[in-house]
Amino acid sequence: MTAELTPAIPDFEQHRRELTGYCYRMLGSSFDAEDAVQETMTRAWRAFDRFEGRASVRTWLYRIAHNICLDMMRAGNRRARPMDLSTAGTAASPVGEPLAATTWIEPIPDDRVFESGNDPADQAVTRDSVRLAFVAALQHLPPRQRAVLILREVLGWRAREVAELLDTTVASVNSALQRARVTLADQDLDDLRASGSADDVELLERYTRAFESYDFDTLTDLIAEDAVQSMPPLPLWLQGRNEIFAFWDGPGAGCRGSRLIPSRANGRPAFGQYRRSEDGSYSPWALQVVEVENGRIAEMTFFLDTERVFPMFGLPLGL
Repeated sequence: MTAELTPAIPDFEQHRRELTGYCYRMLGSSFDAEDAVQETMTRAWRAFDRFEGRASVRTWLYRIAHNICLDMMRAGNRRARPMDLSTAGTAASPVGEPLAATTWIEPIPDDRVFESGNDPADQAVTRDSVRLAFVAALQHLPPRQRAVLILREVLGWRAREVAELLDTTVASVNSALQRARVTLADQDLDDLRASGSADDVELLERYTRAFESYDFDTLTDLIAEDAVQSMPPLPLWLQGRNEIFAFWDGPGAGCRGSRLIPSRANGRPAFGQYRRSEDGSYSPWALQVVEVENGRIAEMTFFLDTERVFPMFGLPLGL
């Protein structure tokens, strides 16, 4: 009597990065995305003996991940950035009480969502599709439209493949994509390649030196006049270089003498910022994510929840 052969379980891990990217765009949270993908892997391991092979393993994993995302989205509110919730403040405005972590779009390390060494054009699209502004705009879409836009426009799936994943028709997929495009156009984010550009290494090196030395003359040359700064989980955000500098030289003066450690987040340059303590040591203060446009820094997001964020980015909790 011949023993029944158990089919070999494929390597699910090879799909982890792309699944994490999908879940992150759907949920707007790096931590929720990691949890969703881990749950996807667990369910896939447990259920593989019932996998009938009607779709590829990759599509099957995406279906599991998509359903997990839908469950998680029912349990929470739409995530946002500070500029989505209020008008700009001034350097003299109160920073406000920190809001719950579930309020905000969270940063994600580049190496969690895409491979290095891919085609440069594909890399540009991937980088722009995880930038903070785009992920925040996605949160304005209903779940099905959000999924269709990510799968079709970002991941390049055919309409038939998306229809199979979502258990719907090609016509329904095309209709959802059209409605999603209209919504993103209203957000001025209908083009994934709108802000794609290579990092300006020299500018970033100059910014690092100027910020660490609080050299406002050099910073004036590097930061755009209409630049924006936000500081989740604080609701206050600022617009305009003069307001930002007034804040840095006033309520934010404790950042003078900080050290910056380069990193990468959301397809953009990032820095782990450490503030100098009275005893001469350096303590985590923020993960800075910067947007560079037209040769100048146009936006700076300071994520202050370093206890949660720094370990994900491999940044030490002290220098």
